[in-house]
Amino acid sequence: MGTSEMTVDEKKLLRDDISAYLERYRNKELLRFVAVGSVDDGKSTLIGRLLHDTGMVYEDQLEAVKRATNIEGEEIDFSLFTDGLAAEREQGITIDVAYRYFATEKRKFIIADTPGHVQYTRNMVTGASTADVALILIDARLGVLQQSRRHATIANLLGIPHLAVCVNKMDLVGYDKGVFEKIREDFQSFAADLSFQSIGFFPVSALKGVNIVEGSEKTKWYDGPSVLEYLETVPVDHEEHDDFRFPVQYVIRPNLDYRGFAGQIVGGTVKKGDAILSLPLGTSSKVASIDTFDGPLESATAPQSVVIRLEDEIDVSRGDMLVKPDARPRIDRKFGAHVVWMSERPLDPQKTYVLKHTTQQVRVQIDAVTSKIDLDALEDVPADTLELNDIGRLELSTHRALYYDSYTTNRSTGAFILIDSLTNATVGAGMIADDAQEAKDLDTQLAELRAGSGLRPRTQVSPTERDERMGQTGKTVWLVGLPGSGRWPLAYALERKLFDLGRTATVVDPTGEDLRSMVSAAKACTDADLVCICAFPSHSKADRAYLRERIGNDRVLLIYVNTDEALCRERRPDARFDGFEAPSHADLTIALDQVRMDDAVDMLLDLLQKS
Repeated sequence: MGTSEMTVDEKKLLRDDISAYLERYRNKELLRFVAVGSVDDGKSTLIGRLLHDTGMVYEDQLEAVKRATNIEGEEIDFSLFTDGLAAEREQGITIDVAYRYFATEKRKFIIADTPGHVQYTRNMVTGASTADVALILIDARLGVLQQSRRHATIANLLGIPHLAVCVNKMDLVGYDKGVFEKIREDFQSFAADLSFQSIGFFPVSALKGVNIVEGSEKTKWYDGPSVLEYLETVPVDHEEHDDFRFPVQYVIRPNLDYRGFAGQIVGGTVKKGDAILSLPLGTSSKVASIDTFDGPLESATAPQSVVIRLEDEIDVSRGDMLVKPDARPRIDRKFGAHVVWMSERPLDPQKTYVLKHTTQQVRVQIDAVTSKIDLDALEDVPADTLELNDIGRLELSTHRALYYDSYTTNRSTGAFILIDSLTNATVGAGMIADDAQEAKDLDTQLAELRAGSGLRPRTQVSPTERDERMGQTGKTVWLVGLPGSGRWPLAYALERKLFDLGRTATVVDPTGEDLRSMVSAAKACTDADLVCICAFPSHSKADRAYLRERIGNDRVLLIYVNTDEALCRERRPDARFDGFEAPSHADLTIALDQVRMDDAVDMLLDLLQKS
């Protein structure tokens, strides 16, 4: 690693006492920032320039980049320090999120270089989710584009507190102050509706190094800080908020005399002797000790990872949360959230997902897809589902109550991910909305936690999942006709053929059943994605209307077996033939006195295939 930006004291310390140097580095304040912007605005070049000019590039990396550089008139293509994938270098764009690390005398930094393409929105969200600052780059020649507004809107939605607008490629407009001021005015007008704590503007040239690490004579009219000076001084609040939040990750019990609860403090401060409330049981105690690898502490603050021991032996497990009695989180099963959809499989509102929140997991169902953000117009539009890279507003219900804060209050207890329970893949990232909620007393909140699921029972397997598992959709093939028409032989012949073709089908046995029980059985089989075949007598149109209503008109195939009545009477001389109402709108009519059984089965298979 380069050492050109080290102070004399740091160089001496590194040479004489490596342990002291590492300790100083460890105690430096950490700033996470993300670079966003449109394609070719220079995000990767700016980050590469920061790394190069602060001496944070290995010599072999530098030589490799010099060899790979093919920009006319330039020795170094700074973007190659971050565009590490072969596909990125070939296309000249950023695809994945690239993380880089560097440090100065004042701070240490984690940088996320994110894609600019709209189809990589999920990648951008991943890189920006923990950032303290968003650097948004704007091409000085092009001004504020729709993509610039999109990235700023997403950064704001993710709760990033500070925005640094870098007007890049100023060298290509002659470092014109008027160009910079026009872009600043346009952006400020748009950003008036956003909720950033601060927005800074910087005229830069990432390629030439102007105002990246140091100021430049080329922009004498600009008296603000360089990008690095801004990053070294922008306020960083790692406490998230004042309310203490400690999700328990692990219970440590090395012996009978020690029982501690390990985890990361994600909000506020805790001191030895503080009163503590454990959720979900609602039991109280006091902090007996705050332990770390280096020894006990008198107090600890977010985002420290510690082990907390309590004065009383109370039941606390992974997924529980320790809070202070007078600063409790929200406790509820129902809440609204913005969700970034990260899967190529669309959101299926009919299925349940696994919701991972802090250190616990719970089943969740989608009550409604309220809207999604049109990433071009930047406005909410109606939606029934979310597809890859969509950002939408959902109403959710969990199968047991969560203890949470809104995302704008606490980015740890206000965030969650959605997991597909079949593939175990992360399919969505959520941010709990800051909806007004009536304050509840402790007894009411604890009753909510202890009540268990109050939701209406609902399948955890959606029709889409069943279709994919079964390789078919459920259908009821209902055959009607006169006694002796051959309905039942046709039903069993169809079942055999479907079975031979690898399909799952069954004929519902009518013995001892009435119409209602037969329809109920057919509906259950159809719901399970079977092909249900039935030839139960349903002579009237009213019977068949009831059938379609119960099972679903689009899931019923009504087959009229219209065999010649004289032949039917010959076959069944003892049967009653009065009261039969021929269907006027059958899906298929088959006369078994004119069509061979095998041909009739093929006709049914063709109908099933088309339906």
